[in-house]
Amino acid sequence: MNDLIIRTLNATRTLPEETLAALKGRLRGAVALPGEDGYDAARTIWNAMVDRRPAVVARCLGAADVIEAVKLARDQNLLVAVRAGGHNIAGNAVCDGGLMIDLSLMRSVRVDPVSRTARVEPGATLADFDREAQAFGLMTPLGINSTTGVAGLTLGGGFGWTTRKFGLTVDNLLRPTSSHPTASSCGPARRSTRISSGRCAGAAAISAS
Repeated sequence: MNDLIIRTLNATRTLPEETLAALKGRLRGAVALPGEDGYDAARTIWNAMVDRRPAVVARCLGAADVIEAVKLARDQNLLVAVRAGGHNIAGNAVCDGGLMIDLSLMRSVRVDPVSRTARVEPGATLADFDREAQAFGLMTPLGINSTTGVAGLTLGGGFGWTTRKFGLTVDNLLRPTSSHPTASSCGPARRSTRISSGRCAGAAAISAS
């Protein structure tokens, strides 16, 4: 492995080999370079017209991985793109020549049927969410297309089949979790959304992280 040429916010720079090796050693997930396993899978998104090529992809498996990737971006002043569900039509999930933080492998959805809440990782799609929630006869207002990511949909408001009755996705959001480069874990702020059964108005909270 040699030093890597990577884009910063206003130029390009060399990312030393040892810096990249250190990132690989700290991630539970993988670091993928052009031509390596996982690279093309990470950069391929729903809009097939987008064909951007990051210099390096951090394929995160948890919040600690995200923090390490964000620390690298901050310390090296790197151009960054963040992929969650990868459904954004403009292709903002992928950048040319910079660092791509890939969250698409973080797809866990954990539903608590008693409190009617769920914790949703940032790579989860609507299909992932519905599969888990419907096992308990629950739902929350989401979008139309099952391949849409829950995180991006929520941050954009979230209009779906049941919105007229239960509101937007973001109306049902309770607490978000954010990853900050100075933290050792996700920050304390968490966002939540309401989830409901088909029998009554939405009263259950779903936390998306």
